[in-house]
Amino acid sequence: MTSPAELARTALESARADYDALVAQGMKLDLTRGKPSAAQLDLATPLLSLPGETYKSADGTDTRNYGGLNGLPELREIFSAALQVPTAQLVAFGNGSLELMHDTLVHALLSPLPGAERRWVEEERVVFLAPVPGYDRHFSVCERLGIELVPVPLLDDGPDMDVVEELVAADPAVKGIWCVPKYSNPTGTVYSDEVVRRLAEMPTAAPDFRIMWDNAYAVHHLTEAGAEIADLLGLATAAGNADRVFVFGSTSKITLANAGVAFFGASEANLAWWITLTSKRTIGPDKVNHLRHALFLRDAEGVAEHMRKHREIIAPKFAVLERILTENFADTDGVTWSTPKGGYFVTLTVPEGLASQVVRLAKEAGIALTPAGATHPYGKDPGDAIIRLAPTFPPLAEVERAMAGVAVCVQLSLAEQAGSAS
Repeated sequence: MTSPAELARTALESARADYDALVAQGMKLDLTRGKPSAAQLDLATPLLSLPGETYKSADGTDTRNYGGLNGLPELREIFSAALQVPTAQLVAFGNGSLELMHDTLVHALLSPLPGAERRWVEEERVVFLAPVPGYDRHFSVCERLGIELVPVPLLDDGPDMDVVEELVAADPAVKGIWCVPKYSNPTGTVYSDEVVRRLAEMPTAAPDFRIMWDNAYAVHHLTEAGAEIADLLGLATAAGNADRVFVFGSTSKITLANAGVAFFGASEANLAWWITLTSKRTIGPDKVNHLRHALFLRDAEGVAEHMRKHREIIAPKFAVLERILTENFADTDGVTWSTPKGGYFVTLTVPEGLASQVVRLAKEAGIALTPAGATHPYGKDPGDAIIRLAPTFPPLAEVERAMAGVAVCVQLSLAEQAGSAS
């Protein structure tokens, strides 16, 4: 009878042969960032010829001129329902929501928030909770600004609220939490109504606690029936915590990634605070771009129709990824992956200690993956087990080749681990 050690050695030899064949292909493939593909960007090509000679907004504003810090009302109205913010409390601004998040935190550091006792820069410590796995750019903003990050587990229905509630109630240094509530980056998690309610109502030791509600994938469904989430701003307002919520969103993955429109929503007090401070650095956003977006998208149904075209392009890529992982690892202990219903990412979980090795092997084979640890604050995944996969940007055939290669890298890592254990 063949011994376990011999079986492990045979499996390792086979996995190494498969990997050598993969390297010999000389591939140059990239699954690192969640970018829209050229085919998706092509969907918004008509934007480039808009607004033409129509430069006045619905209320007669000349979009070519200064002013209008809140952005065009007709565009804000189009996205009000999707972002769950009343039009009057929603700002349309520049081309990216990340800059809005960055600037909002800088404002909080330098100018007291509504309800705050002092500026954050005057605090001994400023702490943000970071549900993990999470979005690396959220973390890097805090790292740059000197805001301490404390990881909390991200469960199937949102952050572990028992942990969150304990931390925010006990320590006034905890000033905020990052949240991607629908199709979270990178797991695809959709926050449950109960989690949203608890975030809205929970007691906090800091009177100026803020929820950074990054609803980046509000309309980015991979299925016909998209997920719905509870209205955080509405629930917080009803609970007497209206100032707790900062809502962010953008058209970056709807129209043109580098020429879209970002949105900021908040309570009336927060909005007045933000507008007053923002007026010190700009006289107004690009309202011509606002107008071209309003003309192109038309209304909320126009957005939904446009996003159905996106789904037709990217859903097959997620399906290929799911098929390859299932074919290779359906019965493999320690290997699991998320099956998102929307968004731009899939989380691949491998046995502890193997994520960095898989990423290294993939790189040496010409397949670029997001660095292991990027899904955690300071780039450190304590289990070294999480790999973020981003299948949207490459053509479908390249996604298939890249994922087949990733499977080979995982198989070799598993075989080497088994070989060392035997």
